[in-house]
Amino acid sequence: MVQSAAAATTQYNYGSVIKFTIMALVWGLLGMSAGSYIAAELAFPFLNFDIAEITFGRLRPVHTSLVIFGFGGSALFATSYYVVQRTCQARLISDVMANMTFWGWQLTVLIGVIGYMHGITEGKEYAEFPWYLDLLITVTWVLYAIVFLGTLMRRSQPHIYVANWFYLAFILATAILHIFRNLSVPVGLFNTTSYSIYSGVQDAMVQWWYGHNAVGFFLTAAFLGMMYYFVPKQAGRPIYSYRLSIIHFWALAFMYMWVGGHHLHWTALPDWTSSLAAAFSIMLLLPSWGGMINGIMTLSGAWEKLRTDPIMLFLITALSFYGMSTFEGPMMSLKSVNALSHYTDWTVGHVHSGALGWVAMISFGSFYHLIPRLWETHLYSTRLVYVHFWLATIGIVLYIASMWVSGIGQGLMLRAFDDYGNLAYTFIESVVFMHWPLVIRMIGGMFFVSGVLVMALNILMTIRSAKIERAAMEAKIAAKMAKAGA
Repeated sequence: MVQSAAAATTQYNYGSVIKFTIMALVWGLLGMSAGSYIAAELAFPFLNFDIAEITFGRLRPVHTSLVIFGFGGSALFATSYYVVQRTCQARLISDVMANMTFWGWQLTVLIGVIGYMHGITEGKEYAEFPWYLDLLITVTWVLYAIVFLGTLMRRSQPHIYVANWFYLAFILATAILHIFRNLSVPVGLFNTTSYSIYSGVQDAMVQWWYGHNAVGFFLTAAFLGMMYYFVPKQAGRPIYSYRLSIIHFWALAFMYMWVGGHHLHWTALPDWTSSLAAAFSIMLLLPSWGGMINGIMTLSGAWEKLRTDPIMLFLITALSFYGMSTFEGPMMSLKSVNALSHYTDWTVGHVHSGALGWVAMISFGSFYHLIPRLWETHLYSTRLVYVHFWLATIGIVLYIASMWVSGIGQGLMLRAFDDYGNLAYTFIESVVFMHWPLVIRMIGGMFFVSGVLVMALNILMTIRSAKIERAAMEAKIAAKMAKAGA
């Protein structure tokens, strides 16, 4: 086992993969805990304690950036570096550059969240890092693209696995959206403030035209890269349909860019922009569900794994939430539905059905597959994987269902009029109605975080067991060599 581990380490760069994997778990635990706390603050405002640094307004971007960029980003770096090496049968083109992407990314997240707690933010959803961190991200991302593309170019396999197609699309699209969405002029070299180069309406359009691609490519295409590698690997089966995976890829690549405007109903923009975006959103439903079916049907001939393999439960449940979220999103883009959902907790529920149900669950399943192979051992406890799965699933259901109730209730109350044309309910009445759904959301978040704690314990014990096994094996080999020398 020691020899095989050494051979793998020589053949592939697992060092960067391991570092990103560990940090993904660290950021995930911190970010999801922050999310549960801000959920509690909404239900029980006294938890703000009149301390500026921990108020909802300050901690909300901390939560968002830690879970999306800290957890999700690190998970994508880890899995993409692993997948590209394994599928290309080639070592990363540069260990130095891979290390630089690790430190650049972690530094960005760390400085960013500290800044948020002190009120330093650009105020753009999914793009809240200040201008100097935008520059650091740009450098890190260019290095990432070079490492990934360079490794693809030196592959010993003629075929480029479809998982790499999705990772590559994510890298290129994220570069485009990052550049255009963050074009700004700093107030001064030593000032944290900057001003967007776009004016009011144009700024809103740019924010969501490119900002939605943070969902489309960072949170969808990238994690589909995970799906297209780890689902077939865990199932021990080839992908159900190679042709469908290609259709899935090109449909997402061409259409996702056009759907961002569906966030902009009832704004100063021309109506056709949001209508066009809604049309493309509806069109996206077909390939999205095609991808979901492709992933789930990979289990053809191995359905028993849903009964015997808890890792498979994570992966397939993630695909189910992917299907649900990619149905709900297009429906909410329709103006008649959006009239009810706009600016309500329904939107929050939709975001988290994708973030918790799809992104987090596919990441957990991928990590449970990946980590034993990185440390050349087996998982410490399969039972704890089951415990984590049910804690996570119960947490997601409580979260989403409560936000649906809260959001639809908000929508109905704030759009109800009496016989005289006045609002039937006050804003305060809607806030009172939201209290118990917010409490249930908080409980759902706590369930989810407790699942992550169980996972962290399981992974920690797995790594510890691997080190003990390796030490025992090395001692045995040393004893044999000493005996042979004597």
